[in-house]
Amino acid sequence: MTDSTTDIGRKLSEHLNPGMEDALNARYGRLLPGMAEGVVDFAYGRQYARPGLPLRDRYLATIAALTAVGGQTKPQLKVNIAGGRKAGLTQEEIAEVIWQMALYGGFPAAINALNAALEVFEGEERYSS
Repeated sequence: MTDSTTDIGRKLSEHLNPGMEDALNARYGRLLPGMAEGVVDFAYGRQYARPGLPLRDRYLATIAALTAVGGQTKPQLKVNIAGGRKAGLTQEEIAEVIWQMALYGGFPAAINALNAALEVFEGEERYSS
């Protein structure tokens, strides 16, 4: 028997963002029952776990897209930067893909995303110390 996309997504999301499904459910579950499981199933089970593109590259694409969209994506950007680090991206690779988006999303969007990245990197340093 093969795992469902929800099972696959749950394993991947727990590895990359431990407690995310529970946090989403605690925050939104009363208002939107099933929303947390839907995010796990679709985002992680059906998108991030797809064959054809390595997980680290999917994170590069996600970080680039969130950067270009702009400042309102800061919480999601930080989650995906942290996930990208766990998927093997270096701080330099993340900074470079963010800066590349200055061409498409503008300098303010790129600078805001760099600030979000610095927050994630500083958190890593505090956690590892």
